[in-house]
Amino acid sequence: MTGFVDTVAGIGHNQPDPMEMEKKNQKWDRWAKKRTFVRALEGTYSHLYKTLVDEPRVYSSSDVAWKGGPQMYGKSVISPQATSIIQSIESHIEAYAPKTGGQKHGHLNSAVFYVLKGHGYDVHDGRRIEWKAGDVMLVENGCVHQHFNDSETEECVHLVFKAKPLFLFMHLLLQKMVEWPPERSPDDQPYSPPTDL
Repeated sequence: MTGFVDTVAGIGHNQPDPMEMEKKNQKWDRWAKKRTFVRALEGTYSHLYKTLVDEPRVYSSSDVAWKGGPQMYGKSVISPQATSIIQSIESHIEAYAPKTGGQKHGHLNSAVFYVLKGHGYDVHDGRRIEWKAGDVMLVENGCVHQHFNDSETEECVHLVFKAKPLFLFMHLLLQKMVEWPPERSPDDQPYSPPTDL
């Protein structure tokens, strides 16, 4: 890896249709921008060890800005590009306005969703799965899925963990956006994600 710099994003999820991205005004940049999925492990053992020992162990999600909108927002808190101490997992937070859904998509890696707030359902390869606050939801490998908040009044919030960096390192690259999140909420009510996360 030393000396090699890839300046072109990969295919599929990492390089969406340019017309679609222009239409979306790049507000979902985590799906389109070039990212670091696995960093090179180079240097002396003592240098690498000191770097890892000196890395923070606590990261505040309030230090990361929400992105997206107008009815679904997300923030990536932990990833290989955010910290040197993590190479194999990532964690992000998603917030959904009442009566809305997220993007319909699929990826080879599995995912674990902890429902912090709200209730709703998922559709996994055409199968409806109900969830509520306190539940842990699993998305299996290769599943095309979508998350929906079915509350009339309350937002829902998920904490997500994925081994995506490890899958990408093993060249299991398929990431596919089937449908982007809707541009408008069902009743055109403005929504802002929580300020305490």
